[in-house]
Amino acid sequence: MTANQTAINTLIEQLRQQGFDEHQIKTDADSLGFWGKDWTKHFEPNASAIVFPKSTQQVQAIVKLCNALNIVITPSGGRTGLSAGAVAANGEVVISLDKMNKVLAFYPADRMVEVEAGIVTKALQDFAQQQGLYYPVDFASAGSSQLGGNIGTNAGGIKVIKYGMTRNWILGMTVVTGKGDILHLNKGMIKNATGYDLRHLFIGAEGTLGIVTEVQVKLERQPKNLTVMVLGVPEFANIMQILSAFQSKMDLTAFEFFDDVAVDKLLATGHVQKPFETDAPFYALLEFEAPYEPIMDMAMQIFEDCMSEGWVLDGVMSQSIHQAQELWKLREYISETISVFTPYKNDISVLISRVPEFIADIDAIVSQNYPDFQVCWFGHIGDGNLHLNILKPENLSKDEFFEKCQVVNQYVFETVQKYNGSISAEHGVGMTKKPYLNYTRPDEEIDYLRAIKQVFDPNGIMNRGKIFD
Repeated sequence: MTANQTAINTLIEQLRQQGFDEHQIKTDADSLGFWGKDWTKHFEPNASAIVFPKSTQQVQAIVKLCNALNIVITPSGGRTGLSAGAVAANGEVVISLDKMNKVLAFYPADRMVEVEAGIVTKALQDFAQQQGLYYPVDFASAGSSQLGGNIGTNAGGIKVIKYGMTRNWILGMTVVTGKGDILHLNKGMIKNATGYDLRHLFIGAEGTLGIVTEVQVKLERQPKNLTVMVLGVPEFANIMQILSAFQSKMDLTAFEFFDDVAVDKLLATGHVQKPFETDAPFYALLEFEAPYEPIMDMAMQIFEDCMSEGWVLDGVMSQSIHQAQELWKLREYISETISVFTPYKNDISVLISRVPEFIADIDAIVSQNYPDFQVCWFGHIGDGNLHLNILKPENLSKDEFFEKCQVVNQYVFETVQKYNGSISAEHGVGMTKKPYLNYTRPDEEIDYLRAIKQVFDPNGIMNRGKIFD
């Protein structure tokens, strides 16, 4: 028996002595595989045990025991991440918050809800809607991602252009640090000028400083008559002109783009309808509130102006909630649809004004180095976040394909650095982006990150090997 296995057995025995029941600890192979990985396919899961705490105090108990036994912890939410931030690849104990998913309190006057961090994003959205309010952070994985994981990566999604990232909606949180201390950060207050705001260190920390267990979340008024337009666009540069034309006269809640490769793959599944007869190399999807007829008229006028400029080939505007939902499928179903092609994904961002030349540079890099690779572009163009997906050819194994993509990565991230962009806009660093962190963060900054981790997690047991070594 290895030293690590001896420590794991001791941990399990002591947890049982502290009242953890049989449903809170799993060590069978199926469970280790299921809860030991996220959506990435680069690393094989190798967890030693999965533990399901039911309270902040139980999380604290696990963390203190793991410190004493020198056991590394991988925090786990909905495991929908794409950077291997929730992969337990080296015998870690996974702490899953699946059983910590309750709404704890609602404060109508504050427009705030207090929840456990294991709540699924869609459940939080539904609760807000039941109160006549709105939680606007939204993405394709909302039905399975958890709030704690969203906080860990500062998740963005499709509404960032109007509502911002997850960070904008977190008023307070309870955390268990890597040392095992329980901290109550900001306590839900809007105004609190009492020194360092530590909650913002945990947002985006990918579980490397500790585990978020409870969260105070700000809610918003519900949008009225959300209307969706999908436009066929002849040149990518026209997408930026369309964005500018609409933003100059009205507020958008979303502005997304995708290319014809994505549409072709979607249509082949039969799960979506072609938005209009005209084929286009690029597509823009935009959403806006239209509670009054003059706003609809304004949108139509801008659309016609874009048509006359030659920026738009064809378009459609939703006439009902159902049609708006159907049009959104063109964007939201892309990730799931292309997953069968084992895509090599890059989640990158640059300033919005630099997007056209940035995409042109990346397209040239991929076509020059691997002309047989098919590239699928989509993303949140309204906030400069692009998803580059290189699809695996049938004649290559996964390992061969990923090895070739590592070479492409070098060029891609050099280009990101050239444009002062980010190697990870919203999926975190985890293990897949760790070798490239220097393209976005200089050594001096990374030294500060290491020093911060040392304060909260002096024994280095929290999500070791993620973000940096």
